[in-house]
Amino acid sequence: MSNILKGKVALVTGGSRGLGAATAEALADQGADVAISYVASAEKAEALVEKLKAKGVRALAIQSDQADTAAAKPLVDKVLAHFGKLDILVNNAAIAVQGKAVDDPDLDTINLDRQWQINVMGAVATTRAAAPALSDGGRIIFIGSLLGGHVPFPGVADYAGTKAAIAGYAKGVARDLGGRNITVNVIQPGIMPTDMAAAVLGDGVPDALLDQHPIRRIATLEEVAATVSFLAGPNGGYITGSAIDVAGGLAI
Repeated sequence: MSNILKGKVALVTGGSRGLGAATAEALADQGADVAISYVASAEKAEALVEKLKAKGVRALAIQSDQADTAAAKPLVDKVLAHFGKLDILVNNAAIAVQGKAVDDPDLDTINLDRQWQINVMGAVATTRAAAPALSDGGRIIFIGSLLGGHVPFPGVADYAGTKAAIAGYAKGVARDLGGRNITVNVIQPGIMPTDMAAAVLGDGVPDALLDQHPIRRIATLEEVAATVSFLAGPNGGYITGSAIDVAGGLAI
């Protein structure tokens, strides 16, 4: 464990499992105090908090539904009340509704609309709530997706659209907050071993999809989380407005 982020406070939305949990651990390993938000996984969230505390940092789990944009300010207020400040925001919370083409008569438009609400409007609301409170020199990191700019298979139009929207929004926020030396970037993972990916791909990644990767495997959660922690640290202070692919070269 290094202390490169000692004294910093991070909020990771959707942090109770998957990439969110890996990111919370990576930031704690760098010395940051970490708040995570969760919707329903209270037991997993509290277990992660204990794991983070065992690393010698302060940690807090907050129940907050990103589908409700009105919940964003109370979430940030709870972080400020507990830790006294906020330095790093990781907009990780998202859902994936995939697998059907837009002309499919059974297209689940209700959940697709909810996906837009969570992935875009929820992340926007959290960013708006956090921006005035964020320390000068702070960091905002969005978890996007390679699908935001490269779509190698059908059935993901709406999901890809939400991630493309986030990439564009992040550039604007980077412009808005640059005067305060706050950097704003997007990490765009490819396929990772998450529940979200398993729901679409089943038990494994098809060979045809792996063949499209120059590095013929999927990412580990730790590899993606390490990129987040790099951007959160002092060595990431001159990178802003960027979308960084962590996808094994899938888009080249």
